[in-house]
Amino acid sequence: MITAIENALVFDGHDISASRTVVIEGTQVLSVGGAVPPGAQIVDADGSTLLPGLIDSHVHTDMDGLRDALRFGVTTELEMMGRWSARQRRRIAGRDDVADVRSPGMGVTPVGGHPTQYMSSSNNLLIRLLYRYPFVRDAGEAVEFVDKQVARGADYVKIFIEGGDCIGFPGLPVLDEETLHAAVEEAHRLERLAIVHVTTADATRRAVGAGADGLGHVFFDRPHTPELIADIASSGAFVIPTVVTISSALGHSGAALAADERVSSRLSRQWLDSLSRSMDVYPQGKLEDTFATVRALRDAGVDILAGSDVSEPLPILGGLAHGVSLHRELQLLVDAGLTPTEALRAATSTPARRFGLDDRGRIAPGARADLLLVKGDPATDITDTLSIEAVWRRGARLQA
Repeated sequence: MITAIENALVFDGHDISASRTVVIEGTQVLSVGGAVPPGAQIVDADGSTLLPGLIDSHVHTDMDGLRDALRFGVTTELEMMGRWSARQRRRIAGRDDVADVRSPGMGVTPVGGHPTQYMSSSNNLLIRLLYRYPFVRDAGEAVEFVDKQVARGADYVKIFIEGGDCIGFPGLPVLDEETLHAAVEEAHRLERLAIVHVTTADATRRAVGAGADGLGHVFFDRPHTPELIADIASSGAFVIPTVVTISSALGHSGAALAADERVSSRLSRQWLDSLSRSMDVYPQGKLEDTFATVRALRDAGVDILAGSDVSEPLPILGGLAHGVSLHRELQLLVDAGLTPTEALRAATSTPARRFGLDDRGRIAPGARADLLLVKGDPATDITDTLSIEAVWRRGARLQA
């Protein structure tokens, strides 16, 4: 079947295109602009904007999470530690009713290290069981661990540097320098990105010094310094700020978002209740400092990727929900000083480029027909991303 979306503003993953028509054939974009093939099904998108399907670059997900994500136009979730096997991910890749997913498998962490403190709270028995497998005690075990995750099909490697001070669990064990470097170097030897979880400036320095390709959060324990921003920029690492999670950690709830009819109509009561809470584990932090850090990173040319760090609807992980929290992250990135267009790139073409997802994140002939149609113009008003009119996954329109 051929579908032609006409009269839309088209954000192609980088800018608003001069073209107003996009034609889909099968699972791919057939053309952008030009004539509409005879017999095509027409979607009149006057007054609306067509975007590439959004990419959430930091989640912990399950089938319900993937389903909710797609309802909000998030067509790909990049998991940052979880239980998905390569075989499961291949099956999901062929479905059109849930978002696609990539995963590192399990993350490198020392005995008793983050995120194991959350496991007793998990609603998912499989997660509680899987987190029992061996931790890393030294550099040799780190190499073995990375090898095992890649052999199991890991798309990239996740490594944790988390002492717990900013997340309500001070005193957590942290990887030593030799073990950290060994994990990063092994990931690179196996041609995988090394993504390092950090929440403090000191952990950020360590991650950058070890050669991390990406930082799974932006630090929020103190204001940035020009020296640290310069170190991150010169390293070439990207940053997934997860400002929406930091906002929750600082005590800001998602209640206003949960009350938005565009959100409440798409989420279960359980998730709406969770979204309405906050973690409130670091109330001494200042959101203005995080905004300033994100702005400084942008100004220094660091690639910013949009991610939410959403996982389960647990009391200790409140303020988040799959799909919708990525839209809130875009709003917060704009509040931090990014233009709406820069924020949209952070959820489309930039993560696609940095994670090697060459078939998505843009609207161009031959690209996957993962698409999001919204009322209004989010390149002018970023909140319009929530005014969802239609979602396509591999060319199949999601049924409401």
